[in-house]
Amino acid sequence: MRAEVELNLVEVFWSAQGEGPQVGRSTVFVRFGACDLRCGWCDSPETWKAARQCRFEVDPGSGEFESEPNPTSVGRLRRAIEALAPRPGSLLSLTGGEPLLQPPGVVAAARIGHELGLKVAIETHGLAVEALNEVIDEIDYVSMDWKLESDVRWAESSAVGPDFQTGHRAFLERIRESALPASVKVVITQNSTAEELAEVCRGIASIAPDIPLILQPVTPHGRVRERPSAKALLEHLRRCEDQVAEVRLIPQTHRVYGAL
Repeated sequence: MRAEVELNLVEVFWSAQGEGPQVGRSTVFVRFGACDLRCGWCDSPETWKAARQCRFEVDPGSGEFESEPNPTSVGRLRRAIEALAPRPGSLLSLTGGEPLLQPPGVVAAARIGHELGLKVAIETHGLAVEALNEVIDEIDYVSMDWKLESDVRWAESSAVGPDFQTGHRAFLERIRESALPASVKVVITQNSTAEELAEVCRGIASIAPDIPLILQPVTPHGRVRERPSAKALLEHLRRCEDQVAEVRLIPQTHRVYGAL
């Protein structure tokens, strides 16, 4: 008998998508526990390790939650999503932490979303190619981060993966092969260099030139205390436009309506 899938989740809630090209869309968020990277600006460091409890929003957008111990069953996740009454065609965002550390959980959550008429998007650090292969047939959209070594490192407790450039290129190649709609996001801090961004642009232009690049000014958090200046951001935008067909400079918006 096949064992039932169990998930380690941090929270399930409804809000508007707060970043990237889907910004503003009605979205149910399923936040997975555990991450094998450490980003200096991370606004949810509680997701770095597997969660003991999962928070379930009681009413959509209320900010009121009830908590239950992990692991979370597929049936419990379905009830949590249904309780948020998402409209058909709205988004189900599988985020984290890093959801691709739990491929069976991603598949189970995506299937629930499709059964409820939702579009399933995954937000990922874009380094787990083998895990992507396990879930790719269940996903409608990939929001791929491209990490810059000036602000991101592998977790000391993790099995260190490939260097970011090599890993991201392999991940992007798999997305291109699948023809999945996708975007690449880069968080820009004061440490981000023109050469780092040029390397990102070269990768996109050579592998998947039709995929949009999202430049996201950092929201100060954790070790990051300040945003880059407007002048620096616009200079990055201009340089990236010289190499990538579609570039957008989009800050996070979800702080406006209280979501993390």
